[in-house]
Formats: sequence, structure tokens, C-alpha cells
Amino acid sequence: MTIKSLLSTVSLALLIGGTTTAQAQIAIGHLEDLSGGTSDVGTPYGQGVADTFAWVNKHGGIGGKQLNVDSNDYGYQVPRAIALYKKWSGGDKVAAIMGWGTADTEALTGFLAQDKIPDISGSYAAALTDPEGTSGKAKPAPYNFFYGPSYSDALRAELTWAAEDWKAKGKPGKPKFVHMGANHPYPNAPKAAGEALATELGFDVLPPLVFALAPGDYSAQCLSLKSAGANYAYLGNTAASNISVMKACKTAGVDVQFLSNVWGMDENAAKAAGDAADGVIFPLRTAVGWGGNAPGMKTVMEISGMSDPTGKVYRPVHYITAVCTALYMKEAIEWATKNGGPTGENVAKGFYQKADWVPAGMEGVCDPSTWTEKDHRPTMKVDLYRSKISGPTDGDINDLMAKGIIKLEKVKTVELPRKPEWFGW
Repeated sequence: MTIKSLLSTVSLALLIGGTTTAQAQIAIGHLEDLSGGTSDVGTPYGQGVADTFAWVNKHGGIGGKQLNVDSNDYGYQVPRAIALYKKWSGGDKVAAIMGWGTADTEALTGFLAQDKIPDISGSYAAALTDPEGTSGKAKPAPYNFFYGPSYSDALRAELTWAAEDWKAKGKPGKPKFVHMGANHPYPNAPKAAGEALATELGFDVLPPLVFALAPGDYSAQCLSLKSAGANYAYLGNTAASNISVMKACKTAGVDVQFLSNVWGMDENAAKAAGDAADGVIFPLRTAVGWGGNAPGMKTVMEISGMSDPTGKVYRPVHYITAVCTALYMKEAIEWATKNGGPTGENVAKGFYQKADWVPAGMEGVCDPSTWTEKDHRPTMKVDLYRSKISGPTDGDINDLMAKGIIKLEKVKTVELPRKPEWFGW
């Protein structure tokens, strides 16, 4: 079952007895990228959101009301996201939004605050973490939420590891760091934070290298890496374009340690890149991957069955992240329903009700998260993993993972301090 075919399931309230009214539903807007520049990771994430809400409806919805989820492929285009927002903030106002990209989420931040509509997005830009604007580095974002470490904090953790790695290897001189990615709000989100910490940690920070949010020939960027003698390179894009860079640099014989953005590496990327992806360091937002040994994996499997009753589809880490994200939203709506009704304002308050929060039934899968009225950084813990490739990757992903040809190997957990000067950027 595809995401589109799930829409009728998610909006099941429209069909029951033919008499269910809008008042008996809870409306949620859902932005997803199935065709744009980030669709490589947007598709499994969007499927995870759709499956989760379909599963919630199958189990009675929330407070006796079905969820009416309006899912839209906006193609990673800000104008389309704004047009959809106007629809969702109009007469039939949604209780919440499941958002996606950095550029569109940041463009909507002021409107969300004005209209009091919470948005838990797939963007982890640090600018979205300051609800009151007290950091002075970003405008107030009281209705913006996300699950997992911010892009900036994830990069800070990777650089912390890189500094230790350089020292452990006993190499002479200062290590060289370079930020790579498209000249776009998403890859640029952690750039200043990363370069500042790299300087503080003793790296030589090289001029950034730009490559587009699309697959292409990036041989020139790899030759620049080689000639500059870069030791650590941060890939700020999603997997599809990162794969092109990794392959080109492998061909060019570039000896560099890649550090990937959270959306830049997963099991599918490792399969597509093959041995070019071996050794890439990246953050993971869930405690386990697909089929992992955790009590909550049973819930994930049930949710996956909403679109894959055969149980044969492999779900990458981004799918599981979407399940966690959607279940946080579900529980915030549940709290709102019991405390004045599922208005946007009440749903936002629902995010503040628990500390070290793991959604029910997701124990050992979703990492504990805490949002407060003054700080929307849900965690300062960053789990770093390394992709390991030990053979040809042209087989079925289930087999490749089961045989250990592709492994996501945990390297380190970095517990970052909640520094005030890191707030909002």
C-alpha cells in the first residue's frame, strides 16, 4: 500500500456510516517530499507518518475521534508549503502540522506562532529551538518542535569525535575541516556552529565546498578536497547527492573522513554507495534500527504492517524516526483532548507535560525527549554510528543487512552540555 492509498485509511472517519462530521475528527496537515530534492529520505519518512496515523485510527483514534490527515507532496518547494499552510490555517483549522524541510519550516515559523498551530518537522535547524527568542540568534519559535538533536548539536558531536579521532591516530599538525553542501537553508543550518566549534577544537577550517541537492558529477569538489588536504568533511545534504560525492571521491582517491548530516546516510544510501560509504560517521535519532532488539520494535512492526501486510519491506532508520515523531504528536494531541480540547494551543502545551518522554509502546526505540516552554532542544545526547560495508551491495537490502554486509555500527554517545551560547544556532 502506498502513501496515497493510505489517505483513505487515515481519513477513515469520513467513511464510517457516512454520517461522521468534521467535528468528530481531528485535522492534521502533513507536508511530505515524495518528488523533490529530498525525496530520497522524504519518502520513507512520509510513509512512516502515514502508517502511524493509520494505525492510530485503526485503534480508535484519539479520544474517540479519528485523525483526518491531509498529506501533500509539496516537492520541497516553499511556495507550495505556504499555499498549503494557508489552507490549513483557514476555516477548517488543523490542530497540528507534521512538517518537513528547513526552508519551508523557517518560512512558516512566524505564521505558526501567530495562528497557534504546532509543527513537529523533519527539519532539525537550531533556529527552531528557541521558543521565546531569548538567544537573540533566531526569531521566537514557540510552536516549532522536532525529535532528535539539532543539526548544529549533531555536528558538534561529530567534531568532538573527530578531534578525539585525530588525537588517537597521533597525526602531526592541525586537522583540516570543511563544510560541504548546497547553498540552501538546510545544509547551511549548522555551518556557523560547526565552523566555530571546529576552530575552538583546534581544526584548520577550510573554505566551504558547494554541491547541489541532487545527484551529479562532483569530481571537481573531490579534487578540491584532495588538493586542500582536508581530513574531515561534513556532508550537509541528503543521501542522494552525498552518494555522488562519496563515489566521486572514492574514484579520485581522496583520503578524507566523511561526517554526514542525519539525513545524509542510512541503509539505502549505504547500499547505493557501496564501498564508497564505508566508514562514514553519522548521527542516529533512534536507539535501534529495523528489527532491533527492543520492546518497542513490536509496535514499529505493527505500524509498518499498515502499508506492508507481508512484513517483507525493509524500513530504514528514517521510517522509524517518523514513527517516533508521529507518536509524540499523537500523545500531545491526547493530552490536549483531555485538557480543554485539541486546539493548536493545547496541543503545544501537550509537548511540555513529560520529561525524558518515550511514547507508549516504543520503549527502547525512541530516545527520551524533553521539551520545555523555554527550550525546544529535545535532547543533547547524540549517538554516532559508522557505516560498514564488507562486500558487494547489489543484493536485496534485507539480505545485505541480515548477512552483515551492510552494518550501522555504533561508535560513541556524545553527551553535549546545554550551553546557553549554543542556544538557537
